[in-house]
Amino acid sequence: MRVAAALWALCLPLMLAGCVSSGNLASGAPPAAAPVADEYQIGVDDRVQVSVWRNPELSIVTPVRPDGMISVPLVGDVMAGGRTPDAVAKELQGKLATYVIEPQVTVIITELRSHEYLSRVRVTGAVRTPISIPYRQGMTVLDAVLAAGGVTEFAAADRSSLHRKSGDGAQAYGVQLDHILNAGDLSTNYKVAPGDVITVPERVL
Repeated sequence: MRVAAALWALCLPLMLAGCVSSGNLASGAPPAAAPVADEYQIGVDDRVQVSVWRNPELSIVTPVRPDGMISVPLVGDVMAGGRTPDAVAKELQGKLATYVIEPQVTVIITELRSHEYLSRVRVTGAVRTPISIPYRQGMTVLDAVLAAGGVTEFAAADRSSLHRKSGDGAQAYGVQLDHILNAGDLSTNYKVAPGDVITVPERVL
């Protein structure tokens, strides 16, 4: 997970460089963010709760180790990283069946730590304070730009863009930030998604 995040951070500026020109901006609004959900894969540093019904002595709360493993009483080490909670629960049920009659196991992620880096929203360019902030449901371009202190006097605000990962690359969408800030035109005040990057270019003098 962390290696993938690092590679994405290194490659992103190169991908964005090819998306900034107006000719490369996608038309229309960006697609809605995909909901995070039932098929979330456990990552390193996530904290999980393993509960064995009617066997509290076998129930634990533990972080996922750097090798992706968790240690469970009677069973020992079990691979959790890169797997869904349901898949880990089913494996544990199979292993515990040697010791417990018809074990019922649930695995719940209590803290999402591994995706914290990938789930941030970044604002760069001609803003008061370029920032990287945690994504929050319902967050918009305006929310992120205001969190960055707004634009500077050198900003070409109406040539701003929102960059979103798409497949193996990134897609850019035009944002008329001056219209949003000064005219109340919210037509390009898009909802952001985890991993989005908002860029505000400077005016050409």
